[in-house]
Amino acid sequence: MKLKLKKLIVLFLVIILTIIFSTSFVFATSEKPNIISEAAILMDNDTGKILYSKNENQKMYPASTTKIITAILTLENCNLDEVVTVSYDAAMSIPDGYSSAYLQIGEQLTVEQLLQLLLIHSANDAANVLAEYVGGSVESFVSMMNTKVNELGLSNTHFTNAYGMHDDNHYTTAQDLAIIMKYCMKNEEFRRLAGSASCAIPATNKYGTRSYTSTNELIIPNSSNYYPYLTVGKTGYTSQAGDCLVSCSYKDDLELICVVLGGKTVNDISTRFSETKILYEYGYNNYSIKTLLNADDILTQIEISNGTKNTKNLDLLASNSINALLENTVSEDELVFEINLKENIKAPIEQGDNLGTVSYMIDGIQYETNLIASHSVEKSKLLNYILEIGIGFLIIILVYKMFFHKRKKKRIF
Repeated sequence: MKLKLKKLIVLFLVIILTIIFSTSFVFATSEKPNIISEAAILMDNDTGKILYSKNENQKMYPASTTKIITAILTLENCNLDEVVTVSYDAAMSIPDGYSSAYLQIGEQLTVEQLLQLLLIHSANDAANVLAEYVGGSVESFVSMMNTKVNELGLSNTHFTNAYGMHDDNHYTTAQDLAIIMKYCMKNEEFRRLAGSASCAIPATNKYGTRSYTSTNELIIPNSSNYYPYLTVGKTGYTSQAGDCLVSCSYKDDLELICVVLGGKTVNDISTRFSETKILYEYGYNNYSIKTLLNADDILTQIEISNGTKNTKNLDLLASNSINALLENTVSEDELVFEINLKENIKAPIEQGDNLGTVSYMIDGIQYETNLIASHSVEKSKLLNYILEIGIGFLIIILVYKMFFHKRKKKRIF
C-alpha cells in the first residue's frame, strides 16, 4: 500500500513539473528576445511587417553585407555566362585584412563564377571586378548603388564602395538592409547563389581550381551553428562594423528576413549566428499565417434594382483567399472586414464580375481581395414594358390632339 502511494506521489510530481516547465517555455517564447547586437530587425518578407526590432533606424556600418546590392545590380544588368576579364585595379586595390579570392590580372571568369566568389567566399576583389564590368568603373557602379537605394526610398543608406570597406560615409540601417534584402529575394538567381553552402570554381586561364565554403555558418549542414530553415544569407565583418548578417529563412509557409548588425563574439560563438537563430525562432514560435477568408466565401448579399425577380438578389463572393500574418494570441474571428462596393451597380451582370472589394487593415497592412458576382443578373423587362406603354399613350395623345386641332380649324373656315 505504501509503495503504491509513493508511486502516486512521484507520478503527481512529474505531472506538476511537466506543466510548470511547459508553461514557462510558452511564456519564454512569447517574450521579446534580449540581444546584445547593437541593431537588429525581423521582418516578414511577404508584407514587410516588422516582428522584432532594436535600433532598426540607427546608422550602422554594413561591412560585407553591402555585397547583396552589388549582386542584385549585377544580376539585373548581366547574363550569368558573360565572360569578364580581371583588371589591374580590381585585383590590386584590396586593402590588407580584407577577404580576397586572389584573382589574377588578365584572368577570365564568368559573371556567375564572380557572383559565387562574391556571395559565398565574400571575395572583395570579385566585387571590384563586377563593379567595373557593370558600371564601367567602380565610381560609376557606386553611383548605381546609391540610385537603387533612392529608388527603394531608403534615406538612411549611402554607399562609397562595392564591397563594404570601412568608410565613415558608407552606412545603412538594419531596416534599410532588410528592405534591400526583400528586393533581392524577388530574383530567383540571387536566391540560388546567396543560398549556396559552397562553390567550386574550375581552372581559368590564370589559376587552378578554387573551392570555398560559405562564410555563413547557418547554411552549412555540418556546422555547429547550422540552422535548417535558413535559405539565404550574407555575412559581414570589420572592426568598426562588428559581426553582421543579413539573411532569410522559410518555415511553416512563413518567410522571414533577419538583420543583425554590430554583433560580438561570445565564447567563440558570433552573436550574428546565435542571435539570428534566436530571432527566427521567436518569429516562428509567436506568429503564423492564418486564413481570414476563403475563396468563394459569401461576404454579403445585395439587391440589383433593375434585375429580374429571380436573379436580382445577388451574393458577393471573395475572389481569392485572404491570409494574414498574425500573432498566435490573436484569433482571426476577432478581426472585422470592410466592404467597398462600386457605384451604380446595375444589371446586366455576368457571373464572376468584379463588383467591389473586401479588406482587412491589420497593423497598418491592408489585406484585400475582390468581391465577385455569384451568378448572372438579367435586366428586368418590366421597365421596358412600362416605357413602351408610356410611349404608346404619348403617341395616341399627340395623334388625337393633331386630329382634333385640324377638325377645329375646318369648322372655323
